[in-house]
Amino acid sequence: MATDKTDRRVRRTRALLLEGLIGLMKEKDIKDISVKELSDLADINRGTFYLHYNDIFDMVEKLEEQLFAEFNSILDRNLKEGSPLHSPQSTLLDIFTFLERHRELAKVMIGPHGDLAFVNRLKALVEERLWHLLEPELPSPESGYGCAFIVSGCIGIIELWLGRSDSRSPEEMAGICARLLQGGYLPQ
Repeated sequence: MATDKTDRRVRRTRALLLEGLIGLMKEKDIKDISVKELSDLADINRGTFYLHYNDIFDMVEKLEEQLFAEFNSILDRNLKEGSPLHSPQSTLLDIFTFLERHRELAKVMIGPHGDLAFVNRLKALVEERLWHLLEPELPSPESGYGCAFIVSGCIGIIELWLGRSDSRSPEEMAGICARLLQGGYLPQ
């Protein structure tokens, strides 16, 4: 029973820290956020912060790892090497649903005060997966350009979607993105 309470307190503390970090990242770069500032905002003491993380960069790194682990599992389910790429709709729906679930964190991570390394890592991961799927379908000189086009276009759509207050549902966004990809580049 004591473990259950501890786990709940740990989850609550991490949620408060995450909420505080997101709030601060809306206004300033990660490098400009101090542990004291975040702890004060989350209404916890700095010692409690240090029980969970070494510093702000450690916290951001752990959050990114959690996001990438979940994102990788989505890609593993949907973009299996050797499988034909029929329709991107279901993959995109999974991705937009994932982003909706982590909307505020994703928004600040790819926003103006976010982590460019995170965005680049995300692009590289998706591009690598797409390369294996599209390479047999596209003429060789265009393959690399095609992957870059698709990934950059999708990241641009995601940034626009996350930045809007009148946001469309993940289903709507998956449909929009799929139509753009299929009409513009992906083999049908």
